Amino acid sequence: MMEWALFSIMMPALVAGIIVFSTHLVLGRQVLKRGIVFMDLAIAQIAAMGAIVAHILTMTPAHSHGGPHDSSSGLGALMPFVFSIGGAGLIAWLAKYTEKELEAIIGCIYVVSAASITLLMSSDPHGAEHISKALNGHILWLGWQDMVVPGLASLAFLALTVVRPKILDGSLFYPLFALMVTLSVKMVGVYLVFSALIMPALAVNQLSGKKALTFGYMAGLTGMILGLVLSSLYDFPGGATVVVSLTAVCVLFRVLSRR
Repeated sequence: MMEWALFSIMMPALVAGIIVFSTHLVLGRQVLKRGIVFMDLAIAQIAAMGAIVAHILTMTPAHSHGGPHDSSSGLGALMPFVFSIGGAGLIAWLAKYTEKELEAIIGCIYVVSAASITLLMSSDPHGAEHISKALNGHILWLGWQDMVVPGLASLAFLALTVVRPKILDGSLFYPLFALMVTLSVKMVGVYLVFSALIMPALAVNQLSGKKALTFGYMAGLTGMILGLVLSSLYDFPGGATVVVSLTAVCVLFRVLSRR
């Protein structure tokens, strides 16, 4: 009975991880290629800020009369996309005019977004809980219904990159990046999204072609499975455990790839 309970928790988390890593390795390699590592943190943080703004709006009296559940669901789904697409558009515009300083500016955008979230939630008695959820996610408590939209979007994204391999080299990279990151943040949180984007891509950055993708996916999935197992066995926080285990595995892959 205990084994079945553990399995029922692990399987949705495992599938969620596969969905995230399937697209984020490709996106992460493009991020490293463009030299805009802070972009994923910034967009993820902006998406989280959109979700928190939606939460605040649904708590106001103006929204409480029209069915708080429906209002919360609609705004909660819409606002992260609005914020992240807006943030991606701003970064795309800045990339045309501030190439040398772009990474520093993106870092500033991330810090301002993080500070804004703290300010927005400062008067909420559950503010710390909401911030923690946005950063760490809730990968061990996902249901199958949480993965339908991200799963379909990931399949569409991967199909698009197969049909048009160069699509991420152009300006469409920014809205596609914002879309996929926003969907992932809602499932697994800011920290794990950043880790999934950068760590496997960095682990295989000295490789190329199918070999890079193969070993990148191996590193990502190995780190995720190890983290989920350790989290379940020792009752550690799921997202944080996966981040730490993914770091260890990706460092190992990086060292081995140099030999």
